[in-house]
Amino acid sequence: MSNVVIPRFGELLGPFISQVPPDISPRFLALLERGAASRYRGWAEMLPEHAEGLMRCAVAEDEIANRIEAAFPMDESRRTELQAPLPGALKTYYDVFAPLDVWDQLRIQANAERQGAGAWERIAGNHPDPKVIEILNSCSELELTSADYLDALLAEHDGR
Repeated sequence: MSNVVIPRFGELLGPFISQVPPDISPRFLALLERGAASRYRGWAEMLPEHAEGLMRCAVAEDEIANRIEAAFPMDESRRTELQAPLPGALKTYYDVFAPLDVWDQLRIQANAERQGAGAWERIAGNHPDPKVIEILNSCSELELTSADYLDALLAEHDGR
C-alpha cells in the first residue's frame, strides 16, 4: 500500500478556475474532464491487461464533458476566454502525477473522481433548473462509477 498524498484538486486548480467567469466555469470543468479522459487512455496503454476498464473510464470522462457542454451552452465568441487558463490547469493537473508510478497515479485519480463528483453535486445544489440538476447528478454518478472501478482495481493490485 502506498502513502501517496492526495491533493485537493479544487484548491490546486482554483487559481485557473477562478480566471473563468462563473457562468461558463462548468464548461471549463468539462475541458478538464477531457484532460482526465486523455490520462485514462494513457493508463490503458501502460496497463494493457486493464485497458478495457480504463477505456470505460475515459469514455465516461468524455461523456461528462459532452453532457456539461450540452447543459451549459456558450456563445462561441467566449471560447478564448474559456480556454485561456486551460494550459496552465492541465499542466498543474499532469504535474501531480508525473513523479509517481502508474498505481499511485490511479490512487490519486480514484480520489480525484470522488472530488469531481462532489463538485458536480455542489453545482447542482446551486442551480435553478431541474433538468440541469439531473444532468449534473448523472455526471456525479459517472465520476463515482469510475472511482469505484479504480478502487477495485487498486484493491486487486494491492492484494497480490
